[in-house]
Amino acid sequence: MGIANQVMAVKTGTSGVDWSQAANIGKTLLISPAVGFVFALLLLLIAKVLIPKPELYEAPEGDAPPPWWIRSLLVLTCTGVSFAHGSNDGQKGMGLIMLILIGTVPTAYALNHAVTARQSQDFIAVSQQASATLSRYVDSSAVIGDARDDVTEYIRTRQFNANTMLALRTLVSDIGNEMSMYKELRHVPANRTPNFRNDMYLVSEALRLMQKSGQPQFAAADVDVLKNYKKHIDNATKFIPGWVKVAVAMALGLGTMVGWKRIVVTVGSKIGKDHLTYAQGAAAEITAMATIGAADWFGMPVSTTHVLSSGVAGTMAANRSGLQWGTVRNLALAWVLTLPASIVLAGFLFWLFRRITG
Repeated sequence: MGIANQVMAVKTGTSGVDWSQAANIGKTLLISPAVGFVFALLLLLIAKVLIPKPELYEAPEGDAPPPWWIRSLLVLTCTGVSFAHGSNDGQKGMGLIMLILIGTVPTAYALNHAVTARQSQDFIAVSQQASATLSRYVDSSAVIGDARDDVTEYIRTRQFNANTMLALRTLVSDIGNEMSMYKELRHVPANRTPNFRNDMYLVSEALRLMQKSGQPQFAAADVDVLKNYKKHIDNATKFIPGWVKVAVAMALGLGTMVGWKRIVVTVGSKIGKDHLTYAQGAAAEITAMATIGAADWFGMPVSTTHVLSSGVAGTMAANRSGLQWGTVRNLALAWVLTLPASIVLAGFLFWLFRRITG
């Protein structure tokens, strides 16, 4: 969709695809299955040394339940995987819903109306402080132009010049002045909401890039001021209403309840030549929980199925059970084809809807 938008729409610093971020996501999606395979393999080998309980390394027999302590272990590891899965995949769903809401009803969802009057007054004070801080770094040779265009150009090219800081300070000052006039975000007029949000996004992104590049060199005290200001800016624009969180959580839960069986059968009995043992299941789940949780912490999306399937394959290798290469090949093909298929389909639908709606 981002590629289609970049081709069809007017090109700006905020349109299209952030290829550096896309590359990071691609690396994470490629590396996470390998991490799952290796860590699950090592974890099972360590468990065999530290937990010499024969029943833990046996496959289930018919409908007979496992011993209570094994059942408790599996419930715990399954719960951990579910939580990690929800924390990572749930964010994707919430992000997509917010994109739709901001695009269709920007008056209600472009700005965080939950920000209180007291927080708004704090934001105004922090804006004045940030504006004064940035003023100290404005070069005397800077020329006043269109502040929004100058900051947008900086975000697009990542090239800092004398005009960039002046433009950024102007945007920060303008945002603070408008907030002083409106008092609260909920009072921002509908015709000003999109531009007001866009200005906040531009400021936040510019500050992030400056901090990342180290240009200009801010004093330590000024870095703290600007981080505090960015936190307030992000609180006004990067938010998820409670009902969206609940809706996504329910959708994930219901989807798992309805469509669990085929994937569970594939993961449990079709990756390896032998049926999954209790220890293998626990090792794969602990690995998936830890890997997905780490990715969540660093803000990187991963596939629960990719990581868990790789973990199961790792435990099969540790157990020398052998792999069903037909299943492994099908899983690999699905992993490889999903991304380009999604890109092409989303791009086509974006083009089609733009044509239909004019």
